[in-house]
Amino acid sequence: MLIAISDPDDPRIEAYRAVRERDLLGRQHRFIAEGEVVLRVLLRQQARFEVESVLLGEGRAEGLNDALHLLAPEVPVYVANRRVMDAIVGFPIHRGILAVARRPMLPPVDALLANLPESALVVGLVGLANHDNVGGIFRNAAAFGASAVLLDQETCDPLYRKAIRVSVGGALVVPFTRVPSADALVQTLAEASFEVIALSPSGAETLLRVQPSQQTALLLGAEGPGLPPELLARTRTVSIPMSGGFDSLNVATTSGIALHHLTQANKG
Repeated sequence: MLIAISDPDDPRIEAYRAVRERDLLGRQHRFIAEGEVVLRVLLRQQARFEVESVLLGEGRAEGLNDALHLLAPEVPVYVANRRVMDAIVGFPIHRGILAVARRPMLPPVDALLANLPESALVVGLVGLANHDNVGGIFRNAAAFGASAVLLDQETCDPLYRKAIRVSVGGALVVPFTRVPSADALVQTLAEASFEVIALSPSGAETLLRVQPSQQTALLLGAEGPGLPPELLARTRTVSIPMSGGFDSLNVATTSGIALHHLTQANKG
C-alpha cells in the first residue's frame, strides 16, 4: 500500500529531510539510495541491507511495481508530489526515487578474506577521498567480478549517497570492509597469501605482462599523491603504459583497465 505524504514536515519521512546536509552529518547507521537502478539493486540485496522505507515521487510507483513486491509488507512506501518531495529533501530531486536502509556491521577483514572463494581478486583502496572515484571503482569491481574491496581509514564512505549512485549500485553488491591503515591492509593481505599488486606510474612492470595469482589484490591510491613510497617498496609495482609518457589516468578508469586485464588473464 502506498502512503500519501502531503506535508513536508510529516514526521514519518524524517529520515529523508535535508538529504545533502544529512549526507555530511551521518544518519545513525543508515544510508540513502537514490534512483531507479540503485533501488532495484538494493531490493535484490536485502539479505545484506535492511530497507526501512521508500519515498517516491508521484507517478513513479507504477513503473516499480515488480521491484516493490520484493519489499516486506510492513515496509512503508511513501508517495509525494514534486513540490512536497523537493521540500522534504531540500533540492529538486529529479529522479523522484529514494530509499532508506540500515548499514550492516562491517566484518573483520580476516573473516572477510577467509570466506572468499579459492580464486579471488580483491581491490584495496588507500587514501581515496573522492566519492566519484570510489563509486566508479565499485562499479568496475562489480562489473569484473571482484570478490571484495578493502578500504583504509582515509578512504571515503562507499555508502555515501553519491558514491552509491555513481557505482550504479555496485557499492551494494561487492562486499567491503575497513582496515586500520594502509600498512595493515598490505600486511593482512600478505598474511592471507594474496599477491599484492600496486598500481603506480612508476611501476617496475607493465600491466600487460602480469599474470595474476590465484589470490590477487589490486592496490589503488588517490590521484596526485598515489600510493605511499613505503607501501610501494613492500609490493609488486605495476604501471599502465600510456602514449608519450602521459601518466594521468583517472583512478576509476585505471581500476577498470586493471581489473579487466586481471580477470581476462585468469581466464586465459
